[in-house]
Amino acid sequence: MQKRSALLAIPLLLSLLSGCGGGNNTATTETNGGTDAAGNKQAATTSTEPVTLRIAWWGGDTRHSYTQQVIDMYEEMNPHVTIEPEYASFDDYWKKLAPQAAANRLPDIVQMDISYINQYGTNGQLEDMTPYLNKQIQVGDVNENVLNTGKIGDKQYGVPLGVNVLGFHYDPALLKKTGVDSIPENWTWDQYKEVALKAKAAGLYMDSSMAADIFFNYFLRTKGLALYNNEGTGLGYEDDALFTEFFGMLSGLIEQGAVPTQDKLSQNKGVVEESDIVKGTGIGIWQWSNQYVALQIAVNRPMELAQMPGPDMEKGLYMQPSMYWSVTASSKAKEEAAKFIDFWTNNAEANKLIKGERGVPISSKIKESLATELTESGKQVFNFVADMEPLTSPMSPPVGSPEVVALLTDLAEQMNFGQIKPEAAAAQFRKEASEILANR
Repeated sequence: MQKRSALLAIPLLLSLLSGCGGGNNTATTETNGGTDAAGNKQAATTSTEPVTLRIAWWGGDTRHSYTQQVIDMYEEMNPHVTIEPEYASFDDYWKKLAPQAAANRLPDIVQMDISYINQYGTNGQLEDMTPYLNKQIQVGDVNENVLNTGKIGDKQYGVPLGVNVLGFHYDPALLKKTGVDSIPENWTWDQYKEVALKAKAAGLYMDSSMAADIFFNYFLRTKGLALYNNEGTGLGYEDDALFTEFFGMLSGLIEQGAVPTQDKLSQNKGVVEESDIVKGTGIGIWQWSNQYVALQIAVNRPMELAQMPGPDMEKGLYMQPSMYWSVTASSKAKEEAAKFIDFWTNNAEANKLIKGERGVPISSKIKESLATELTESGKQVFNFVADMEPLTSPMSPPVGSPEVVALLTDLAEQMNFGQIKPEAAAAQFRKEASEILANR
């Protein structure tokens, strides 16, 4: 990792030297093949001359470590390929990616989030991967509904890395210190607030609040609505009282001391190792199931997963791709980039390292191959996702706007600081978000 980390210190300008090679050369070099999901020998790959790929992702230390191991494995099996990693925390990742996109210097492979894939895809910065499916990227055993979540219109802008579901990940021993033995089955928002106040009375934080766009969208879905309309041209709800209700609850819990102040929340910048649950001062975290394994490793204590509050949880809950791998339109080595995505998706040995940390694998064969390889926390995730899947509703179209997400996040922080009332924030959000979406 130290060797790889040194690469990241090289100025961005030097990255222009990467991305050479590709499918237009003629001389071939045979390399060693791998194994498929069933452990069978895969055909050796053929390529032209040496190729350098840049790949970018976000995440914490655990994700960085095993991703580098997968890269090392791929390079060993494909000695003509050199892969240069670029990674950061979630917030910093998008801050770095935006200027690279503006300069047409994106990495060959980028990890893409559902909140950004529409923007990057429709702006012409991502390659339509449809021609690569079942050629360079084998997806024959992938559920079509899962694969289609990477589509915008008729173009496949991303291949899901895995699927996951929202929930509350918590330390049961800390919960018991509040006088509550377990999270109530089919719990409601009112019960959530009751447990949170008991946590405060026990000298603990309940959680680290909720990502504004993700959880407000869930809340709206329980009402049969959504954050965006189906076309992504406007908001998907009309009654601003829903905004006031949801964000009033979150800011109210901060004001009551059941959740850390916004100043404290801002300091850890979403780094799991800095969270209160890791430090033993917070009961849990609201997040996607694919994030549980890394949390469990960081906490290093027994953990459990609980479903989302209701009422009407079934209407709100949905299976979502944890994230995507996308090939960028500017890449000079698109076929080689697609081959790496295939390796990630379908190689059994690679997935023994990944262990579903980026979501339950989309390949049914890989899921079967991992059954005996999972850690206890991995089994918890797979079982939780399997339990929740029958209770989920179809995912909303992958439309949205990073500008709207940034606006909502900023307003949520202002509410948490007590700088603006939820009613005023609701009106401001509707006005500014509607303008952003109408002018896209």
